Amino acid sequence: MLCHHQGAIQRQPPPPIEAGLTLHELQELLSLFLEPAAQTISNSGSAGSSGRSSGSMDDRKRRRMISNRDSARRSRLRKKQKQEELTVLLNRLTAENRELENRLNQTTSRCYLVRRENERLSSECITLATRLSDLYGISISIENESAVIAMHRN
Repeated sequence: MLCHHQGAIQRQPPPPIEAGLTLHELQELLSLFLEPAAQTISNSGSAGSSGRSSGSMDDRKRRRMISNRDSARRSRLRKKQKQEELTVLLNRLTAENRELENRLNQTTSRCYLVRRENERLSSECITLATRLSDLYGISISIENESAVIAMHRN
């Protein structure tokens, strides 16, 4: 912004703009607008053919800078969006991982209980098999004694 104060041209800082530009970028952009005005004041109206070509070069340079700024802004927005998407993905995968870990812990606990029950049942099976064998032996002994008694009666 140009201010005429006591016959001298002074530059004042531009008002803050919410466009995602840095201070340096804003200063460069401002200088593009101020330089032609300063040249016009210093040349005091001598705008020849060299002024026009310089103006068109400045115009192209200004448009290219604006285009580059827009491209950089879009790139920052894409980067920010990608980072937000990755954050959402991270949160989802963290929650899924926690759920899978809980399920694994529950399955491990159930497996431990089933193994203990299996050991108990195996031990009980051995005890019952031993008892059955003993009972079978007793049964055979009783049958043998019955047969001997029956033979003595005859």
